[in-house]
Amino acid sequence: MRGRSSQASIVASPVLVGAVTVLVAIVAVFLAYNANAGLPFVPTYDLKAELPSGSKLVRGNEVRVGGFRVGVIDEITVKTVDTKAAGPRAVAVVSMKLDKTIEPISADSTLLVRPRSALGLKYIDLQPGRGEKKLKAGATVTDIDRLNAEELNGPVDLEDVFSTFDFDTRENARRNLTGFGDALSARGASLNISIEALAPFATFLTPVMKNLSDPDTELDEFFASIGRAAAQVAPVAATQAQFFTNAAITFEAFSACPECLQETIEKAPATLDTAISSFAVQRPFLADFTELSRRLRPAARTLRTELPIVNKALKEGQPVLRRSVDFNNRTEKVFGSLRTLVRNPNTKLGLTDLQGLLRSGRPLIEFISPYQTVCNYWNLFWNPLATHLSYGTTGGTFQRVLSMTGGETQDNRVSSAGADRPADFPAQIDIKDAKDPVGDPLMRQVGPPYMPAIDGQGNADCQSGQTGSLNGPLTEDGRYPAANGPDPVTDPAGYNTWQDTKSGGSHGLTKSDFPGLAGPTFTGVPNLRDVK
Repeated sequence: MRGRSSQASIVASPVLVGAVTVLVAIVAVFLAYNANAGLPFVPTYDLKAELPSGSKLVRGNEVRVGGFRVGVIDEITVKTVDTKAAGPRAVAVVSMKLDKTIEPISADSTLLVRPRSALGLKYIDLQPGRGEKKLKAGATVTDIDRLNAEELNGPVDLEDVFSTFDFDTRENARRNLTGFGDALSARGASLNISIEALAPFATFLTPVMKNLSDPDTELDEFFASIGRAAAQVAPVAATQAQFFTNAAITFEAFSACPECLQETIEKAPATLDTAISSFAVQRPFLADFTELSRRLRPAARTLRTELPIVNKALKEGQPVLRRSVDFNNRTEKVFGSLRTLVRNPNTKLGLTDLQGLLRSGRPLIEFISPYQTVCNYWNLFWNPLATHLSYGTTGGTFQRVLSMTGGETQDNRVSSAGADRPADFPAQIDIKDAKDPVGDPLMRQVGPPYMPAIDGQGNADCQSGQTGSLNGPLTEDGRYPAANGPDPVTDPAGYNTWQDTKSGGSHGLTKSDFPGLAGPTFTGVPNLRDVK
């Protein structure tokens, strides 16, 4: 009775029961937390191994022999070793805690890193050797060359296979699997019905597949040709996609009017008959077109590089083409008026007269053209006209004209009637102070009648307005007779006597072409060849 009472008193104590429960829970959690690293207070057989790569191993991964767990990975570090084949390299040093039941293992044992699941979990597969040399606790497997060979010959992980694809490919594969899963979800009955309906299809498919598998069918060449055709159209895949998009729009338009499509199909037999009969006539054209296509192949090959330029030209030409419609309409009116002009009988008479005018006026044009094209005389004549009409009057302006008449005692003045020679004065009189005895100014002729524009080689010789008042005599030889001496009655001082008996004058400038080339005007060109 006393023992029973003592035992009941222990169970009946809530504090003691709670303390025991908490202690048991703590021990269980501690053991569960350290389970991957081995149970505490359990002796282990510790080894190290130098692996060429950690291969995504982590602390706590299993070590197995023959598929059974014999230990865990306690620690993974990095070390640099000197190998005979590859020289210095970094390796992974794996510390393992193994069960005492496999102690000891041979020194020629091998270790392979293998996948435990498709999710990337790894373990070390320990393959004990048969050598007589055994590994003591704490020893290290260091045969790096053998481990390299084992790793290269080992299996390929699934994650390594998936890593060969880029991100976009993996993402698209994920979407495909999701789409297929959604498509097949909750459709078991429908799939069963589909499989049942496939029985007749499979029955008739058998002879078809026999024919296709027959070597005489040459189905392998068909697929090879399909592959070559696909390779040919691959560069224009985007264009083909756009084509099918446009084709879908076109077929949608066809379906919008079934009656119209039916009428078109009804007329198709007659159209095909006409086409068949016309093909015989088209054969020469098709043969020539084939030859033309062959010759155009070099141009077609360069079209890919030149197409952007052509597209740009077409883009720039579209606005011009739209405006050309109005231009063509106006041009039609022009050609209509031209047709009316050509049909008029007076047009031919006018052209004939114009031809005669050009024929008779050609010498004049050839003579005048250098004066304008090289010397620009026509424009230079009108340029100072504003200053010529510059004096103001009550009603406007008047022309400035100052006629130099010379001294009253000078013979052959400009105002003299019946002069026998150009106005001039004797050689002994200075041109800067040409006056008669009574103080009136004397005058001389500075007016060549036909000054040149070019020489025989077309060089510019624009003398008019550029020569200035040269000191003569420069008169045409022999045109005016020489003087016989001063008249003792009318000219005792000899003012009107020309001393230069060779040229017939003393200071006159009447020669048509002065010596040398005067060159072009400031708006002219150096030579007739420079006229554009």
